[in-house]
Amino acid sequence: MKVIATAIPDVLLLEPKVFGDDRGFFYESWNRRSFAELGMDAEFVQDNHSKSQKNVLRGLHYQIEHTQGKLVRVIAGAVYDVAVDLRRSSPTFGKWVGFSLSADDKRMAWIPPGFAHGFCVTSDSAEFLYKTTDYWSPAHERTLLWSDPQLAIPWPLSGEPLLAAKDAAGRSFNDAEYFP
Repeated sequence: MKVIATAIPDVLLLEPKVFGDDRGFFYESWNRRSFAELGMDAEFVQDNHSKSQKNVLRGLHYQIEHTQGKLVRVIAGAVYDVAVDLRRSSPTFGKWVGFSLSADDKRMAWIPPGFAHGFCVTSDSAEFLYKTTDYWSPAHERTLLWSDPQLAIPWPLSGEPLLAAKDAAGRSFNDAEYFP
C-alpha cells in the first residue's frame, strides 16, 4: 500500500497494489495488520454504500459524539472528496483538503475522527463505499454547510448541486460544533 500525504497530515490517500491482466484485477482494500503498520489501527464496525448521480453533493457530515473515522473509496465513477478539520487542538483546525477519487485510480482515503466529510459526484454517476469506526448516530449527526464562504471549497460542479434538505441547511463553520 502506497501512502500519499495530503495538505492535512492526518488525512491520507492510499494507493493499493493492484494486480491486473486481461481478465480483470484484484487488490486488497482492507487488511487490519497492513493498516496498523501504517499507523492506522482502526476497528471498523459499519460499511456504507451509496450511489449518486452527477452533481449530487453529500455533506459535509460528522458526528459530535460517536465520532467516525472513515475509509472511503469509489467503485464506479468518480467523486471530489473533502475533509474539514474540526479539532480545535489541531494545527490544521478549520482547514480542508480535497482530492479526486475514482474507480479507475482505485485510491482510497482515510478520514480520521474529528473531521467533517463530504463529496460531490463528478462522473455521470458514482458508487461510494465507506467503512466507519463507529455506528451512525442520528442524534449526534451534524452538517457543516457545504458552501460556507469561510471555507471557500471550490467544488467541481457543473451546475447547481443536488442536495438533501439537511445538506442545504447545514451550519456555517462559525456556528458549528467542534471537537476538543
